[in-house]
Amino acid sequence: MSEDLLTVPQVMARLQLGRSAVYDLLRSRQLASITLGRARRIPAHALNDFIRTRLEQDAV
Repeated sequence: MSEDLLTVPQVMARLQLGRSAVYDLLRSRQLASITLGRARRIPAHALNDFIRTRLEQDAV
């Protein structure tokens, strides 16, 4: 199950974006996340959906 939830630094590395950019995506709800206590986690499927959506938008 832990492989299904990504940390912000893991998402930063996968998208090759900075911390602020990832938090902007989370804040604008372009990238879904959950909060566990004070920790923010991004489901792996949410990251995959985000990437797929962006690819589809760029293809148009």
